[in-house]
Amino acid sequence: MTRRRFFAPPDSFELDCSKVTLAAEEARHLLDVLRLNRGDEVFVFDGDGREFRCTVDEMKRERATLIVNAEVKPARPESTLQLTLAVALLKGEKFDLVVQKATELGATRIVPVVTKLADVRLRDERDGARRVARFRRIAVEACKQSGRARVPEILEPIGFQALIKSKPTIKREWRAMFSERDGTSLNEAIKTLQAHPVSVTALVGSEGGWTDEEIALARDEGWSIVTLGGRTLRAETAAIIITALLQHLFGDLS
Repeated sequence: MTRRRFFAPPDSFELDCSKVTLAAEEARHLLDVLRLNRGDEVFVFDGDGREFRCTVDEMKRERATLIVNAEVKPARPESTLQLTLAVALLKGEKFDLVVQKATELGATRIVPVVTKLADVRLRDERDGARRVARFRRIAVEACKQSGRARVPEILEPIGFQALIKSKPTIKREWRAMFSERDGTSLNEAIKTLQAHPVSVTALVGSEGGWTDEEIALARDEGWSIVTLGGRTLRAETAAIIITALLQHLFGDLS
């Protein structure tokens, strides 16, 4: 039987991990959508990679209390690849789609990027915070669906130059900017790597692509410039395909 899975961050668990409290949105789903009863079995993941088999104890619309019976293996394992997907801000629900599918495909981190030709301009910090909060909710729902127990980190929007000039945090990290021009194929780029990367940062542009200055700066900072064949892809399509390709080459998507 498919696991009935709920999310609760680590601070929702009691110190001795005997009980966990679901917040209002999760409690309403348990009560109104699934119509569960006291004593029913459910599973709770904490977003940091742990999952627990629980029993429904007390139910209210604003919260639900569950008894923790045992820690279990997550329904699906995490990829061995630490994949950061950095994507220029996109209009409408396009970025939502990228977050959802990248989470399902096992991305470790998702970074919204402010570029010269980005489809979206943030009004202020509150605008960025609202978007990130929505992206995080989407990531949690995608984890429920895909069986992941680790929710990918969704960073606050970052400027292009700040991202490009940031230093790798892991020795065997490969950083690649995917562009519609001025790059090499993915196969050719991989041949230049001295070792199998354990971490990859993939940067994907907007519908407008990259300026010559952005490509030049990325190359100067040691990023590989990679192209994906002759067809022009929508930005959200490219981001999803790139995630899948990198998981196939370096992760667990066989």
